[in-house]
Amino acid sequence: MHLVAPSLLAADFRRLDQAIALINDSEADWFHLDVMDGNFVPNISFGQFIIEQVARDAKKYCDVHLMIEQPERYIESFAKAGAQGITVHAEATKHLHRVVQQIKEAGCKAGVALNPHTPVNVLENLIEDLDLVLIMTVNPGFGGQKFIYQSIPKIRQAQELITIHNSPALIEVDGGIGLHNAQKVLEAGARVLVAGSSVFGAKDPAETIRQLKGIAGNPVAFV
Repeated sequence: MHLVAPSLLAADFRRLDQAIALINDSEADWFHLDVMDGNFVPNISFGQFIIEQVARDAKKYCDVHLMIEQPERYIESFAKAGAQGITVHAEATKHLHRVVQQIKEAGCKAGVALNPHTPVNVLENLIEDLDLVLIMTVNPGFGGQKFIYQSIPKIRQAQELITIHNSPALIEVDGGIGLHNAQKVLEAGARVLVAGSSVFGAKDPAETIRQLKGIAGNPVAFV
């Protein structure tokens, strides 16, 4: 079964405790935590303090997505805050391999995210070291955007690269994911679905998570 990672960015932060409880009690697998710095992306979201609060109550894996410039400055602090996996953008650092090793040294799973315009081949010399490849299917920085369908071939390309190099990496897809397109994304090779607005904007978020989990997919092992 594939994994579902609701994005807390789409939750009502006036009731963050309720959103955490919802994910804990649902069939969701991960918490997805989007960190924005107002520089790499236009918006500012939250940082280590909020992640520390979430991690304190979370009963599931904390998947931290850093949409920030020079993420190497903050890897250790996010790991200490409770991140179990840290994903950085290939476009946000000059020394991507070094940052990946830094994440692993901090005791976290390491992921690299690719913006819609960034080709998969930038990971050619790094793919064997990755635990996660995050394919952005919207331009990062805003919730509620429409899925970019041209990203589906890119998911397939990432899966081919993973297969060729026998990499342990899973493909995570983030942006505009919902019940209307999750099947196509999974068929292309995705193993982790990030869902924000489609979950927290639903009348019954837990039921939406259940339906996302129920879509046919391939088994996932991620320890």
